Amino acid sequence: MLEITLFYVAATIALVATVMAMTRTNAIHALIYLIVSLLAVAVIFFLIGAPFAAALEIVIYAGAIMVLFVFVIMMLNLGERGDQQERQWLQPKIWIGPALLSMLLFVELLYVISALEGPVSATAVSAKEVGLSLFGPYVLAVEIASMLLLAGLVGSFHLGRRYLDRGDLEKEGE
Repeated sequence: MLEITLFYVAATIALVATVMAMTRTNAIHALIYLIVSLLAVAVIFFLIGAPFAAALEIVIYAGAIMVLFVFVIMMLNLGERGDQQERQWLQPKIWIGPALLSMLLFVELLYVISALEGPVSATAVSAKEVGLSLFGPYVLAVEIASMLLLAGLVGSFHLGRRYLDRGDLEKEGE
């Protein structure tokens, strides 16, 4: 019964963080909420007995891909105008939401880990087995996903440049 409650808490956090990521106007704030959402999904994986999938979720998605998104945001190079606007947005009220959601996930994960008695799952899955199944029957899906990510990155770069060139950032700060 407790596992079901923890599952619903993590699922609610994932949904709330995802909605917050989609509705933020600042890319960095949206990125932070997206990271919280991915961490919540990792907690769900851990709760259903897939610790390796949870670790992959954190390392690959919340780690590597989010770093890639940060690089794209840095490539936009909003300059001094962007720096001024960012200083205005860096108020504590902006960080309360992601901090509370992350703290709740952290407490939930600590509780689940402390309640463990023995191994999490009966069968261990090695990284080699994951790689073979990922690039075996699912190689086309992996390649399509990588092309979709690349198209999204190129599109965000061009949209961000157009936004900067129009001077909308100055109008928004007034």
